Amino acid sequence: MWAGFGLALLIGTAGGAVFAYIRFPLPWMLGAMCACTAATLLRLPVRPVAAVRPFMTAIIGVLLGASFSPEQLASLTGWVPTLLGLVGYVLVCAVLVTPYFRLVAGMDLPTAFFSAMPGGVIEMMLVGEEKGGDGRTIALVHSARILFVVAAVPLIIAFLADVTIVTGASATRLSIAETSIMSELLLAGCVVVGMVAGRILKLPARYLLGPMLISAAVHMTGATDFQPAAEVIILAQVVLGTLIGCRFAGVPPKRIGVILLVSAGSVTIMLAIALFFAMGLAVVSPYGLEAILLAYSPGGLNEMSLVALAMDLEVAFVSGHHIVRVILVVALAQLLFRGAIRLAPRKASDDSDA
Repeated sequence: MWAGFGLALLIGTAGGAVFAYIRFPLPWMLGAMCACTAATLLRLPVRPVAAVRPFMTAIIGVLLGASFSPEQLASLTGWVPTLLGLVGYVLVCAVLVTPYFRLVAGMDLPTAFFSAMPGGVIEMMLVGEEKGGDGRTIALVHSARILFVVAAVPLIIAFLADVTIVTGASATRLSIAETSIMSELLLAGCVVVGMVAGRILKLPARYLLGPMLISAAVHMTGATDFQPAAEVIILAQVVLGTLIGCRFAGVPPKRIGVILLVSAGSVTIMLAIALFFAMGLAVVSPYGLEAILLAYSPGGLNEMSLVALAMDLEVAFVSGHHIVRVILVVALAQLLFRGAIRLAPRKASDDSDA
């Protein structure tokens, strides 16, 4: 397994380097992701290692927390319109995307519904299986959703909002050779303390929120203003891109192709809904179209937060909304599913018995 992951990292790093050389947007994440996805389609022996994700998630949490500042406390009231809009966004996704999966992909109701909800992969797979859905299909659809969203959203934002997409990490960030040893020790300390705190407090997305809250507290109290080195951000992008690309490892190429094709349509619908909400909310919110679109994009919490960091957008705003979205979907999914069953009782019953 570790040999497969080592090969995947080499392929991912090479892909990132190629994308960086041609000055592709977000090269290290997208290059690693595309290269490893191609490797799985070619059936190379690449494998993800689940044990790596908590530590990388914790590092990302610290990176996000380092973007918080005391001044941002005063801006929290500006989040109210967009946070309220998330409820409508989740509802519209459920109403429009579930029929898409039913009609186009021929999925049963539980599989279609939990594939359509813009929540976490694990949460939607587990609840979907509990309700009679195909957990493997739900997980693959959500994995494809994350892949497409991470690839598409930066380009959409650059096109619509004329935002310069930094390549790899912000040019204003210091190299690791220029940062102090104390900064690196603080980074490591926040990772360890945050992971422990997340477990003790039983936080949702504990390995992200724990380190992020510890890092944010350290920065917002003014105790330090250390920022992660550019190489740390690049490393996070490579590892995360590699893990995304390897999610299809072991799946037959034909099934991958079908899932990617069907998921591309669902992502198009979800992004259109997100853009609709972003354009409307930009009128009543102090935040711009690009920040709101990224906050509403149906990607993973880790991935979208890291995209915000790499693009030098409103990191606290984006990550905060994705945290709320994940919690909201988990809280509403089963309630909305009961409503979906009532709207199509006969079909839902038939599918559950199949």
